[in-house]
Amino acid sequence: MTSKPVPAAMHPREFVAFIAAVMAVNALGVDLMLPALADIGRELAISDANHRQWIITVYMVGFGAGQLVYGPLADRFGRKPILVGTLIGFVAASVFAASSATFPALLGARLLQGLMSASTRVLAVAIVRDGASGRKMARTMSVAQMIFFVVPILAPTLGQALLAFGPWRFIFYALGAFAAVVLAWTLVRLPETLPVARRVPISLIALRQSYWLTLTNRFSIGYALAASLTFGGIIAFVSSSQQIFVDEFGAGAQFTWLFAICAGAMGLAAFANSRLVEKLGTRMISQSALLALIGLSIVHVLVIYAGLETLTSFTILQALSMTSIGLCGSNFGSMAMEPVGHIAGTASSVQGFITSIGAVLVGSAIGQAYAGTTLPLAVGYLCIGMAVLAIVYVIEGGLLFHARETQAKS
Repeated sequence: MTSKPVPAAMHPREFVAFIAAVMAVNALGVDLMLPALADIGRELAISDANHRQWIITVYMVGFGAGQLVYGPLADRFGRKPILVGTLIGFVAASVFAASSATFPALLGARLLQGLMSASTRVLAVAIVRDGASGRKMARTMSVAQMIFFVVPILAPTLGQALLAFGPWRFIFYALGAFAAVVLAWTLVRLPETLPVARRVPISLIALRQSYWLTLTNRFSIGYALAASLTFGGIIAFVSSSQQIFVDEFGAGAQFTWLFAICAGAMGLAAFANSRLVEKLGTRMISQSALLALIGLSIVHVLVIYAGLETLTSFTILQALSMTSIGLCGSNFGSMAMEPVGHIAGTASSVQGFITSIGAVLVGSAIGQAYAGTTLPLAVGYLCIGMAVLAIVYVIEGGLLFHARETQAKS
C-alpha cells in the first residue's frame, strides 16, 4: 500500500519546510546556546571548561533515550498527537532551563529538553516515510536537511544577538518560543499521516518483533551504526568548537561566522545530495564521501604533526570534513530505514536511539580529550572514517560502489 508523498493539507514546499522546522527544534536546542557557554560557566561556577560540554552532551543523552518511547507510541496513536504533546513538553523544559539557579538544575532541564525533542527526529522520519521511500525519501529528507542545516549556521549568531539584549537565560526562552510556533503550525496544518488501518497495538510481543526485525536486519542495524559514528563526529565538533575557536585560536570575535562556515558546508552537502541522489544513488554518494573523509583526516593529522595547523587550515579542513559527513548522514539514514518501512515509527525510534547514544559516546570521548589542540578531533575523525568503512564493507558483503539499491529509481 502506498500513499501520497505529501499530506493532503500541505503544499509540497510547505511540507518540506514543516519537516525542516520540526527538525530545527532539536538543532536549535543544541547550537543556539554555544556563544553562551562561557557565560553559563561563569554564572553557575563551572570550574572545568570541558565540563561545559555536558550542557550539550546531557541534552543528547535525553534525545537518544527518548526515541525508544516515541516510535511505538507514534505507531499506535498516530504521529500528530505525539508531536503535539512533546512540543508542549519542550516549551515547559525551556522555561525550566531559563530559570535554573545551579549547574545540576540546568543539566536536569537540558535532559528533559532532550527527552522531549527526541520525538522530532522519530516523527520527522516517520512522517516522511509514511508517504515516500528509497531515493524519493532520501531526496525529501535531503531538501529538509538543507533547510535544517541553515539553523546551525544562524544559531550561534542568533544566540550572540540574544546575549546582546540580555543574559544567557534569554536563549532558553527563545527556544521555547520557537517550539511554540512549530506547535501552532502542527495543530493548524498537519493532518494525521498514519491511517488507522496501519496502526500497531502496543504489546510486548509486537515491540519484541519490531525491535528484533530492526536489530537483526543487517542494513537496518549496520547503517544505523554507521550513522551513529558520523553523527558522533558532529557532536565532537559542536561540543568543542567554542574552545577550539575561542581558547586555542583566540578567534572569539569571529566564532559565529567561522562556525557558520563549517555548518554551512553540511548544508551545501545536503543540497547537492538532494539533486544527485536519485541519479547516482545513496551508496555511490555516501561511500565516495566516506573515502573523502578518511583522506581529509589523514591530511589533517599530518598538518598538525608538522606544526602547520592554523585557524585557516583548521577551518578549511573541518568544513570539508563536515561536507563529507553531510553527504553520508541522510543517505545512511534512508538506507537504514528502507527494509523496515512498514514499522517506520518503531524502527525509527530504535535506529534513532542507536544513532544518538552511539554519537554521544563517540562525540564525548573526542570532545573530552580536548587539551588545547585540534589533534584529538582530527584523529577522532580518522578513526570514525575507518570504522564506518569497515561497517559498510560488511553490510554490503564486501562490495563497494556497486549498483544495487533497495528501491528502484522510480
